[in-house]
Amino acid sequence: MIHKLAVTVFLACIAFFSSAQQRSHIADAAHNVTPLLNGMTAPDTTLQTPSGAPVSLKAILMNKPTLMLFYRGGWCPYCNQQLADLKNIEKALTNLGYQIVAVSPQTSEQLQSQALESDFAAQLYIDPSLETLTGFGIAFYLDDETRKRYQEYGISLTQDDNGKAVLPAPALFFLDSKGVIEFSYVNPDYKVRPSAELVLSVAKVLKKM
Repeated sequence: MIHKLAVTVFLACIAFFSSAQQRSHIADAAHNVTPLLNGMTAPDTTLQTPSGAPVSLKAILMNKPTLMLFYRGGWCPYCNQQLADLKNIEKALTNLGYQIVAVSPQTSEQLQSQALESDFAAQLYIDPSLETLTGFGIAFYLDDETRKRYQEYGISLTQDDNGKAVLPAPALFFLDSKGVIEFSYVNPDYKVRPSAELVLSVAKVLKKM
């Protein structure tokens, strides 16, 4: 009986380790991302402020419960609309004790321009090393055809060490002050985003738990 239990635990550990390994890599397509699950802890990574100053994700999350949003960039109209919609619930989220953090793989120059032109509700950070996107398991390689089309539109995308364009599957995570994920929404279809009303409803439910 003990032997069987030990084998079961061993196999479970292998499965979890394999899953963690998958999350530490960049998926070959948006529908193959393997995001962190509820109950898991956010990775201890480093982001950058709009001015390019490094900041620890752990330090950001330890302040208070967080609504963390991953978006493709200021060039994406769906992302901009989602961020703009959060303004409608910003006060309600703040009253519930949440901070809003938005992360993208943009450059510092791109983010500074966006921060000056748009009054977003979120604290904006960049992940030029792709460390945080990869740690959350939402990073994927953009296919060459789409990458070339984006280039024709003048959109500059972040690349990994191999020169391949990388984007995040649009994602939303609710985390507690210890960085533990309480709720997540990840959709490989970048055109589909949860409404601000739904996001606020989730926040209210989590606060009652």
